[in-house]
Amino acid sequence: MKQMTVLPNLQRRTLIRATSAAGLLAAGGCATGTATLASPADPWRRAQAIIDRVGLPRTFRQEDFVITAYGARPAALVSVKGRLTDDTSGQLASPAPGSHDCHGAIAAAIAACHQAGGGRVLIPAGNWYCAGPMVLRSNVHVHLAAGAHVFFSAEPADYARHGDVDCGANGKLVLSRWQGNDCLNYSPLVYAHGQDNIALTGADWTSVLDGQGGLPFAGGANCWWDWKGRHRAGASDSEVAVNPRNAATLAVLAPQLGAARRAQIQGAGERWRSDARYLPALSEAGLPVAQRVFGIGHFLRPCMIEFIGCSNVLLEGYKVQASPFWLHHPVNCRNVLIRKVSMDSMGPNSDGFDPEACDGVLVENCTFNTGDDCIAIKAGKNNDTGHGPTRNIVIQHCVMNSGHGAVTLGSEMAGGIEHVYAQHLEFRNIHWASDPLNTAIRMKTNMNRGGFLRHFYVRDVSIPNGVQVAPKFYPPLPGSVISANTVASTAGGIITIDCDYAPADDSVRTRAPMVSQVHISGVKVGNVATQGGQYSCYQALVILGPVASSFNGAPGTPVLPLTGISISDCDFGTPRNAAQPWFLHNVQSLTLKNVIIAGKSLSTTLSA
Repeated sequence: MKQMTVLPNLQRRTLIRATSAAGLLAAGGCATGTATLASPADPWRRAQAIIDRVGLPRTFRQEDFVITAYGARPAALVSVKGRLTDDTSGQLASPAPGSHDCHGAIAAAIAACHQAGGGRVLIPAGNWYCAGPMVLRSNVHVHLAAGAHVFFSAEPADYARHGDVDCGANGKLVLSRWQGNDCLNYSPLVYAHGQDNIALTGADWTSVLDGQGGLPFAGGANCWWDWKGRHRAGASDSEVAVNPRNAATLAVLAPQLGAARRAQIQGAGERWRSDARYLPALSEAGLPVAQRVFGIGHFLRPCMIEFIGCSNVLLEGYKVQASPFWLHHPVNCRNVLIRKVSMDSMGPNSDGFDPEACDGVLVENCTFNTGDDCIAIKAGKNNDTGHGPTRNIVIQHCVMNSGHGAVTLGSEMAGGIEHVYAQHLEFRNIHWASDPLNTAIRMKTNMNRGGFLRHFYVRDVSIPNGVQVAPKFYPPLPGSVISANTVASTAGGIITIDCDYAPADDSVRTRAPMVSQVHISGVKVGNVATQGGQYSCYQALVILGPVASSFNGAPGTPVLPLTGISISDCDFGTPRNAAQPWFLHNVQSLTLKNVIIAGKSLSTTLSA
């Protein structure tokens, strides 16, 4: 059992933040109120109301706090062999050993700015080494000048030194959320908790925040990305390896649970004791966040930029690269604006932007080149749904070059997702020959992650180079009503709704998802020249509704079909699977209107 010397009341903190947010809402200060939005009958008016409110200019006190005035000194760079992507190696520019650590200077500048009532913390042009997290405070605007390049340390221990929760041998950690579950963990490289009116900006894309995710740790060949465990079968230092520091049985941690319930949560064997599975098991067992302690000795990589319980957030005008994990992860935030940001990270789980349990988000004029989903909208997992649904999000005028999905909802969505609008987007898929987009518009959940998805609207999307034309099939559970190698829900579809995503990942499958009111129009897809011919995808549509045979909850629980889905005025190019241009399961009255597939125009209603 882990021992901690300081344990604040985290639930009380969350309540205080929620109360503060409610006060701001009442005063009209946050983008959360739904009463003033247009009715669902006019969805794009509602989207415009979100744009108008979230896009308002941010203001800060006019005083600069330059980090060099607090002792920061630039670093010389050397060339180091490391990982350029999850699959390729090469030479990386990195601060020379012994470079001056600017962490203290940056922290002091932020503290002085905050204490003065706010202003701008300026990071000038140059290369800066930061061996610890950059923690933002209310009314502070951190700005990177043109040519400013911040290299964050690639040593995990540097993110377990400064947190406000002393967890003994596990380090000084922070409240974080990892793949939908709350925990105490390494600090994200840029972090804020419970702050208001904060900004992180750059002059242009020469203003770089560098997570050095592929840089080897000191004294070894491994790096942050190796903790995924993808390329080192049998290695003990990864999120998927059984960690002996984790309890051998839930009976030690949750004796109040019956033996059958504990067995259901743990599943077969010991794989539940890997860090990636242990955390959701703790949530499922009802363990409070104060007992979900990770950090040193564990292998849950931190996000690059994570803000929790914040309001009035601006992210603008910089480039972020080589993130250890997800690039941007606002959780339980209100009024978040991200614009003109370049996201370039080809590591494992390098999602570009993952808003979770947020209300009022505008994403515009951003470019994505990521090793996982470009945008993935989240809403909690297992029992961690206390922040409520994610809602009122607009995505517009963005370019997606590569990634697993371009605009994705899920898979962690137990709290529900609603009122999401995506328009005027270009999924360029420029690496289609070597690293293609798996799918373009993707919704994914399963019988554990459950939740609802409703009122999702998409229009005016260009996909000139299609998506992956070779399928990656859904792996059904033993005894499934669906045969193996029949559903290309992992890759190959232009529009994919997957309600049984990775079903074997979750032993508890008691929450049937609900999907309704999805309306997509104006998607134009081009073909590419493959060895087999000119194709745009494997299938135009892959619609896998909830699979009843995957459910292991109370008998008789309804498993409802997908409803209220329409696709109109789209041209999906030529699918490679011409014999079956779409797949449908457990969907009721899917409406196609003026939809062109392989040159043939279709207007029909489909059910399966």
